[in-house]
Amino acid sequence: MKLVIKGHASFEAKRRGISKKLIRFIVKNHQQKLPTKKGRVILQNKYYDQKEKKEMLLRVIGIETAKLFIVITVYKTSKISKYWTEEN
Repeated sequence: MKLVIKGHASFEAKRRGISKKLIRFIVKNHQQKLPTKKGRVILQNKYYDQKEKKEMLLRVIGIETAKLFIVITVYKTSKISKYWTEEN
């Protein structure tokens, strides 16, 4: 699957200290995949952030087709319980 990181996502990833390598990893190896009301997809993984010294959630929001994943934005949050779904 080809990965395209849009300008906004690239800007936000750099600003938030999220590498393109990590974005690629999440797209290929996500722990959860959630649909959105706008027809987008949220891919997310829990991880331990060494800098923050706590468990965080990295979320990649994008549009997925059979051959392409377009990253619209990416961010990390400590509010895991707000976004993590146990039913998945």
